[in-house]
This record gives sequence, C-alpha cells and structure tokens, in this order.
Amino acid sequence: MVESEPSPLDLRLVPFAGMCWAATLIGILWGPGAAWMLVGSLSATAVVLTASWALRGRERWTSAMLALLVFGSCCAAGAAWRVQAVEQHPLTALAHSESWVTLVVTPVDDPREIAGFGRQVVVKANLLEIRKATETVISGGAVVVLAPSEGWKQILPGQRVVLRGQLSVPLRRGLGLATVQASGPPSEVGPAPLHQRWAGALRARLAAAAAVLPAAEAGLLPGLVVGDTSALSREVKVHFTVTGLTHLTAVSGANVSILLGAVLLVVRGVGLGPVAGAVLAAVALIAFVVVARPSPSVLRAAAMGSVALLAFVSGRRKQALPALAAGVIALLAWSPELAVDFGFALSVTATTGLIVIAPIWVDLLVGRGWPRAVAEALAVSVAAFAVTAPIVAGMAGTVSVVSVVANILVAPVVGVITVVGAVTALVAAVSMPVAEIVVRLTQWPLWWLVTVAERGARIPGASVVVPSGLAGAAVVVGGALTLGVALRWYWSRLVIVGAVIGVLVLWAPIWPTSLVHEV
Repeated sequence: MVESEPSPLDLRLVPFAGMCWAATLIGILWGPGAAWMLVGSLSATAVVLTASWALRGRERWTSAMLALLVFGSCCAAGAAWRVQAVEQHPLTALAHSESWVTLVVTPVDDPREIAGFGRQVVVKANLLEIRKATETVISGGAVVVLAPSEGWKQILPGQRVVLRGQLSVPLRRGLGLATVQASGPPSEVGPAPLHQRWAGALRARLAAAAAVLPAAEAGLLPGLVVGDTSALSREVKVHFTVTGLTHLTAVSGANVSILLGAVLLVVRGVGLGPVAGAVLAAVALIAFVVVARPSPSVLRAAAMGSVALLAFVSGRRKQALPALAAGVIALLAWSPELAVDFGFALSVTATTGLIVIAPIWVDLLVGRGWPRAVAEALAVSVAAFAVTAPIVAGMAGTVSVVSVVANILVAPVVGVITVVGAVTALVAAVSMPVAEIVVRLTQWPLWWLVTVAERGARIPGASVVVPSGLAGAAVVVGGALTLGVALRWYWSRLVIVGAVIGVLVLWAPIWPTSLVHEV
C-alpha cells in the first residue's frame, strides 16, 4: 500500500511563481505602462522595507518579503521590455495598416486544420525576415499564419518558409506581432532540421500503424501518445469536449511520468548510478518533447521533470510543488506569452490540484474505509475537475457535468494505451508489420474510451452553458462552494442527493435546449 507523504508541502517557491505570473500577465494585458508602474511600486515597497530592516533589525519574514519584491520588480521589468519590443516592431505598424508583405518564417508547430473553415490550416511561426521592394529587414518575433491546406499541411517545424500574405493585428492580446493570411502555398520551402525530420517520421509511422484500427480509435491513439490530433474526427473531438476528456489528447505530466519512470526502472535494473540514470532520462525527456511538440502542457511537464531530475542527482528528496513552481518560473522567463495561454493555466492548475488537494481527499476516504485504489481514482478526478472547472467556464462558457464520472471510467485504460502506444511508436521506427501487431493491443481500451465519451456526450445536460469570462468562473466557484458547505452537514447529504436526482428525473424530459452545450 502506498503511504501518503508525511512531510508538509514546501511552499517557499510558490509566492515567487505567483508573482512572476502576475507581473507578466499585467505587462501583456495592460501594456508596458502598467508594468513599469508595477516595477515602481514594488521597488518603492522594497526600499521602505529595507529602511525598516535597517532600523529595527533583520527579521526572517522581512528578508523573504524583500526577495519577493525584488524578484517581482525584475519580472515586471522583463514583461515591460518584451511588450515594448512588440509595440515598436516594424511588422506591428504594417499589421495595423493591413499591408501585403513577403515574409520568411520558421514554423514552431505542425499546421493544424481550422474547424469550420474548409481546407484551412493555422501555423505558429517565428519571423526571420521582412522582404520589401527595396530592402530586407532581419528581425525576430512570433506570427500566426492562416493558409490553405495545399502546400502547407506537410510543413515541419524548423523549415525555412517564404510566403506572401496580408497582415492583420493578432486576434488576442499576447506577444505575437501579427496574423498573416497567406495567399497560397509557400514560394520557397527549405529543408527541415534533422531532429524534426526524425520526429515527423516517427509521428507518421505511429499514425500509419494505428490505421489498422477502426477509424475513431486510429485517430485517437496518436493524440493520446504524442498529442497528434490531425486524424481525430470532429465527432470524437466534440464528444471529448462535452465529457471533459480533451485533456487526454494534450500530452502532459502523465506521459512524462510514464517515460521517466520506465527509463529509471531500466536504469535501476541494469545497475547504473543516479547520475547516469538522470542523464539518460534527460535525453529521453528532450526526445519526447521534440516528438510531442512543445505545447504549454508538455513544456510544463518537461520543466517539472527537469527540476525533479536535478533533485534526484543532488540526492535531495523530490517534492512536487517546488518542482512545479520552479517549472512555472523557468517557462515564463523563457516564453512570457504562456502567462495568457489557457492551456498552460489549465495544466498548472490541474497539477496543483493533484499535488495539494487530491492527497488530502485520498486520506479522508481511506480513513472512512474506502479502498485506496478507488479513493485515489475518485480524488484525482474530482480534484482536477474542481480546480479547472472555473477556468474552463471562463474560457469556453461551458461546464461538463459528467466530467468526473467520465474520467473515473476511463482512468484504468489510459495508462495501458499510453504505454502500448509508446512501444508501438518505437517498434514502428524499426518494423511496421510488428508495430501493426502490437498496436492491436490498444483496440479494446481505445474502444472503451471512445464509447464512454460518446455515451456521456448524449446525456441531456452533459455540458451546461454558463456566462463566459469572469462571470462564468464566478458562477462555477460559487456553486462549488455552496455544494461544499452544504455537504459539511451530514443530515443534509441525503436531502441534496435526493433533490438533485429528483430535479434530473422531473426536468430531463423538458430540459431547455439553451442549457445544453451543442457543438
């Protein structure tokens, strides 16, 4: 039986991660002026605190607070500098005038089809050059390319692409310079880097091996293993969204945990030391990020795994919360636009819930006689849903009522699919016929996953519409707090459960269609 960790959580890095996130968010959403005001206020507070320290003597809390204020000032100054660079970039003025330009870019992710826009793809890319009639401007920055599928769908990350298109301002606030509507296929396409060709071939061979499965399962497997949802049908996407299972196709901490665990298990089996094990695990982690593509959830999980590897090498006891906080700080310093990325927020929030809340609930349920396996499955699903539901509501204006049950039902098969799928990808690099045999082991687990999503999505009111933005988040938080307070009274539990069942039974036949999320 796995015992819960008796030591308290190490919270020392958490305020620094929160300060870094808040300072970066203020700079991106409200501009450099607000960021510089934050720098001034934090610096002034630090000066006052230092004077108080000098007069009254050093205290433990004052030194920690001073370090936090100085760190926050640095983060706010960095955000202000980044935003100013975007505002003063030559492409920004061209975007406001909706100019036609010739650009040289390198994609940073695979082209993704845009639902409802015909054969159109969206590509995130880094800018290399702006080619004008009389000059070529060498400059960096991020752009988003909207383009026809023809000539673009096969583009790999890292390829040098020359395109002609019309600029417009970005669709949402961030550190992107512009949105580019490409007029057609690229005029020039350079070779992809060797590691990207290898990653692209591995992803393609996994998809080819999965093609022996039924269509829904074949499209789903690459998404669960390496985050490749290009072959996932729209119907399955809708079912996963309604039932709150979309996170399974966004590669995150579960995949990284399986990878590092398998590598370290092999290392231990062959008798290598901790340093060699950490080096091999780091190599495997880098390879996985390349293959799965650096999405926010993958980057967060990789950063957390890297910190854990450092703790492993140094001999210090690994603690998940400091690793997560350090990962957040490192990622925001490297890529500040993650501060306004919903996927990154969902990933960090869900992981925090699993670290902080789930173990407490597991201990409570086990103390009341629940089997530990059942308690862990229930606590993990409920904790992840509880902390992410307000963000999902604010982002999409919907709340999946069946999410907890759906995640509990599919939990036993997710690990099996991930492990067998990863083995299939490795085998496919050597022998496709053998890979097609191995991949059939995932057919029944994938069928169960697809069936749970399909049946759950058909339940009336499976996904309920709420106001979007802060109002929707407040509604969900208020409802959760009300339910939590009510459940504190023992005698009210049966009344609440009975009332909910009664409402569902009586209301289901006349359920207003306006409350059902139809995608």
